[in-house]
Amino acid sequence: MLVLLGISTEDDLLDVEWLANKMVHLRIFDDEHGVMNRSVKEIGGEILLVSQFTLLASTVKGNRPSYVKAARPEQAIPLYDAMILQLSKLLDNPIQTGIFGADMQVRLLNDGPVSIFIDSRNRD
Repeated sequence: MLVLLGISTEDDLLDVEWLANKMVHLRIFDDEHGVMNRSVKEIGGEILLVSQFTLLASTVKGNRPSYVKAARPEQAIPLYDAMILQLSKLLDNPIQTGIFGADMQVRLLNDGPVSIFIDSRNRD
């Protein structure tokens, strides 16, 4: 499972714990009947976690995205590291990661396609 993680200025360790639990237990993989009914944990899957501050882009004004809601590295890196530890603990597996703040090329074979946006500020 590829997880693109945007960390906002409002995020904290409680958000990390909630989001990690949600990701590990979200039933988005097919069962034997072709129904999305199994979690990444249940299928023995892996997670690739990549920091992605551009997910927090605001495009409300003008044509240049604003990233003012994205956490600065001094706040984001400890939360990113906490997410790695929390996911690893819940999945009982090492978490593959990108390099925080690096310009990376990530390839994705989107099987489904299934793309889900989860916001820890909207837990309803």
